[in-house]
Amino acid sequence: MTATVGAPAYDTVQIGDRLPELVIPLTRTLIVATALATRDFQDVHHDPALAVERGSKDVFMNILTTNGLVGRFVTDWAGQHASLRRIAIRLGAPNYPGDAMTLTGEVVAKDDGLATVKIRGTNSLGDHATGTVVVALPARGDLPARGDL
Repeated sequence: MTATVGAPAYDTVQIGDRLPELVIPLTRTLIVATALATRDFQDVHHDPALAVERGSKDVFMNILTTNGLVGRFVTDWAGQHASLRRIAIRLGAPNYPGDAMTLTGEVVAKDDGLATVKIRGTNSLGDHATGTVVVALPARGDLPARGDL
């Protein structure tokens, strides 16, 4: 059986492997829609005037959205046969509309089918999110052949 093209197997991943960079444009629509989709109705995530009144320069992304985007970043690399086991992030600089967040990652540990990826999400203000994601990766022989997809 041959591995799915582009999806890493636990056997082939090495400590130090870098994930492909992901750039996410930060639109007002993305920030507002994802806050509402995650049922975060705090006005600082959808009302610019109230966000400014509360000391922010504009609406800003909520942590649930950031968490979801970090998960997407890792699963885009890991493939459909991997599963996220743990996401641990810390927020820094806010994600404001009109900017972009660039996600980067590196495999920093491997143990018993699990890979730990150190992630960093940056914007023009600095680090927006830093942390780690633990992902279970299939063994090479457990990935379906190209024709089996």
